[in-house]
Amino acid sequence: MKEAEMTVPHFFMCPISLDLIKDPVTLCTGQTYDRSSIEKWLAAGNLTCPVTMQKLQDSSMVPNNTLRHLIDQWLQIGPQFDPVYLSTIDSLASLKKILESGEASLEYKCQTLQNIQALTEESQSGNSFLFQLGFFPLLLELLFGKVESRLSEGSAKFAEQALSCVLRLLSLDEYECLNMLKEESKLESFQFLFDQGTSKIKRSLCQIIEAISSSLETRELCAKLGNNRKLLKGLILLVHQTYGASEAGIKAISALCCLESNRENMVQEGGINGLLTYIYEAQRHERNLAPKAMATIELLLGLESAKEALINDPNGIKALIKMVFRVSDHQGSESAIRSLMIICTDSLQAREEAIGAGVLTQLLLLLQSQCSGRTKTKARMLLKLLGSKWDEEPKHL
Repeated sequence: MKEAEMTVPHFFMCPISLDLIKDPVTLCTGQTYDRSSIEKWLAAGNLTCPVTMQKLQDSSMVPNNTLRHLIDQWLQIGPQFDPVYLSTIDSLASLKKILESGEASLEYKCQTLQNIQALTEESQSGNSFLFQLGFFPLLLELLFGKVESRLSEGSAKFAEQALSCVLRLLSLDEYECLNMLKEESKLESFQFLFDQGTSKIKRSLCQIIEAISSSLETRELCAKLGNNRKLLKGLILLVHQTYGASEAGIKAISALCCLESNRENMVQEGGINGLLTYIYEAQRHERNLAPKAMATIELLLGLESAKEALINDPNGIKALIKMVFRVSDHQGSESAIRSLMIICTDSLQAREEAIGAGVLTQLLLLLQSQCSGRTKTKARMLLKLLGSKWDEEPKHL
């Protein structure tokens, strides 16, 4: 059907030319334009986004293939194009304008986010719609675009809902927009939310840190977070808080430590001690991320400063021994044994402390368990290192 015979949905129209978009491209602000129109805008010397008037930190254009596909479908099918489909996108586009408005109250914007969630949960393509319409960079801008002096109850509620929406969009594995946090002012806002936010906000920000640490697109940002001593200290403090918050902290710390350049700073800010405390108290509180904490400690033990921190921690060796054998499961056992071998190889003090703390009994129990053959081999190696005559698998304790 010819375009002239149909009313063009406004979200298929270029905001500059007001004509049907032929070649949709998206700017770093999340706004989509027809390529020819935005190229003319930029060629005229304009350095802002025509819709938001934000200064463009990056003038690159990304093809919006999702929108192109929708427009192609609409042109082919015409009036028979799923009206519910169009209605959903139209409603989301209207709700986006409310979020962009400087006049809408926080309470109204919170209600808008609830409406957005309700609309997108009804559609299998809900998250794709949000991404296509530029909600991701918009939400990030609303969250981190300005530094507040205090976090009001209304601001906290909005941040919780906006972060929930951001986390849903992260499931699409599109992390490039997160690089906005490389700007000092936006990273300062991130830190402010982490310091002043509710437990839910802190957990959500930890998940964002995990996402940043997992992508090559955001590797530079990951390193920047690793240089933020205040943030690292906050994550370590989070480990000592209630279940849920501590779990999120463990995951974020582990994720950041995947980048080698972040590890020294993590140790210097008390990462080893925080993880050891978590493990030492794990059984009492039935925490289930002790194996991840153990694996992170093993990773950090490649640093001399980490070895020193572990040996000097009053419960350091005891925490490792606690992970050698657990009745419920053997996750973390091999990592604990390898960590003990790293520590005990160069330290007579560590070997004596480990023996005094009952490591031999734990190793013998492990050898009689259903753990993997590889773990048993590591256990025998540690027994030999400790000078035990029980370096053969025993028939009886």
